[in-house]
Amino acid sequence: MNAVLAEQARQTIEAGSKSFALASRLFDAQTRASAVMLYAWCRHCDDVIDGQQLGFGQVGAPQAGESTLEELRVSTRRACAGEPMQQPAFAALGEVVRMHRIPPRFPMQHLDGFAMDVRSREYQTEADTLEYCYHVAGVVGVMMSMIMGARDDATLDRACDLGLAFQLTNIARDLVEDAQIGRCYLPMNWLREAGVEPAELAEPANRQLLSDWAARLVDMAEPYYRSARGGLSALPMRSAWAVATARSVYREIGIQVRQQGTHAWDERISTSRLDKLRLLCQASGIALSSRAETTEPRPPGLWTRPR
Repeated sequence: MNAVLAEQARQTIEAGSKSFALASRLFDAQTRASAVMLYAWCRHCDDVIDGQQLGFGQVGAPQAGESTLEELRVSTRRACAGEPMQQPAFAALGEVVRMHRIPPRFPMQHLDGFAMDVRSREYQTEADTLEYCYHVAGVVGVMMSMIMGARDDATLDRACDLGLAFQLTNIARDLVEDAQIGRCYLPMNWLREAGVEPAELAEPANRQLLSDWAARLVDMAEPYYRSARGGLSALPMRSAWAVATARSVYREIGIQVRQQGTHAWDERISTSRLDKLRLLCQASGIALSSRAETTEPRPPGLWTRPR
């Protein structure tokens, strides 16, 4: 493991995602280093596409993104092929892919999610929205699970489900922020039923509709959160604790979005430090109890990742 790359990645995650940074501290040292290095590559690609730094700043114009997206694809293919890379994010990806035998199709599928943003894709149905969630978050869950030692499809499916739940929660929290930059991840059939155009989503007059849709997204996420819990027993204990913590923290964000109703977008919802510590302690109990529980079958009817 390259210690310099790992330290650079750690600094990236501390600045870019406090929730994931907290959870990552629970991993053993090697798992933590690989997880934050994968995160650093994901964060870099996201920032490049959006014209941001660590998730902050101006979002770039989608029409200017095709050539940038192709550059990311080329660099990602080279990194996955084991070529020496100068950029730290791609050097980190190459090391993680090599160490954990991650198939290159997974990083490439993640980039397909950014292509959806670049091309301003509209999501006609709930299944279309879940397909987007897979590319930007579900496949990341699959790769993270492989870093933790999982190889079987059943466990990888549960990891994907957690990523889907995370992204549905993110969409609910960021409905107004996304609408203000011309992005909408809601199913278009929801908007058509209400007679609302995507360009009108951020208008204050539509806050009650947004509140209803956000609650609907939070409800959509719940069976995926439940499914993800069923995968904890397949992970090493420290990894199970880290994943359970991330699950609890993100799920709490969805709960707050629902509770705040039309005020959910007055300011960006996040969990306090005290909340994170409380949820971390609760997650330790969830991870421990998973060792004694009989794993329930994956709930029927859930969206399933491509094989």
